[in-house]
Amino acid sequence: MDSAPLHHTLARAPGAEPTRWLLVLHGIYGSGRNWNSVLRRVVERRPEWGAVLTDLRGHGDSPPLAPPHTLDACVGDLGVLSAHLPGRPTVLVGHSFGGKVALLYGDEPGHAVEQVWIIDSTPDARPPAGSAWEMLRLLRRVGGPFPTRQDGVEALEARGVARPVAQWMATNLIPEGDRYRWRLDPDQMEALLLDFFRTDAWGAVEHPHGPALHFVRARNSSVLDDEARARVRAAGTATGRATLHEVEGGHWLNADNPDAVVELLVQGLPRD
Repeated sequence: MDSAPLHHTLARAPGAEPTRWLLVLHGIYGSGRNWNSVLRRVVERRPEWGAVLTDLRGHGDSPPLAPPHTLDACVGDLGVLSAHLPGRPTVLVGHSFGGKVALLYGDEPGHAVEQVWIIDSTPDARPPAGSAWEMLRLLRRVGGPFPTRQDGVEALEARGVARPVAQWMATNLIPEGDRYRWRLDPDQMEALLLDFFRTDAWGAVEHPHGPALHFVRARNSSVLDDEARARVRAAGTATGRATLHEVEGGHWLNADNPDAVVELLVQGLPRD
């Protein structure tokens, strides 16, 4: 592949020289920095591990990449990225959209992944719906540019977006001259979301090719519904390779309950 590597930053404990690496994948409209504080706490307690905080295609500071904008393309991007890292990642941590990408990446035997942590994400295929899909509609309506980043926040709030979510989305506004514009391309986001919704990743759960799968469900979120949770548990019984963890908090567990996520990873990451 000849595409440029994704933008990423490395997190490691002060003075540490990690011998093992984990790859962190954010949700739609996010970036690697969303998980910076959580993973820095993890590597401080497990200094043999380093974390690669990745900006997926179309997000953060990653360079423009050619279509098609699909989950398979995201998996391919990660394969390119791995060649530019200090060591091949053997654990993936993926939140929401990034959780399904992590599942698919880990399911390819050549990637030699030991564990995948799927944070409040579902392997289901389903019709497009939910807050991320609604936000796409708002991105098209609230197109900008804006005189200030705060004007972007207020434009989203005026259309019913809660202030914390509007402020988070506004981190995707970047200066251009004397204005602020969205760095997110709505057409690219739509393509990624459509492929996310139509992709059934249960094969990677029920017939895994190696990695241990850790699903982390936020109890105040509806993303992983009753049927999906039962299916994960059944897969765990059948294969011994799927575990369901349930913790308090909403979908954005990195903000709602970071302590629980840190503890799960600190205790659950492989040890030499």
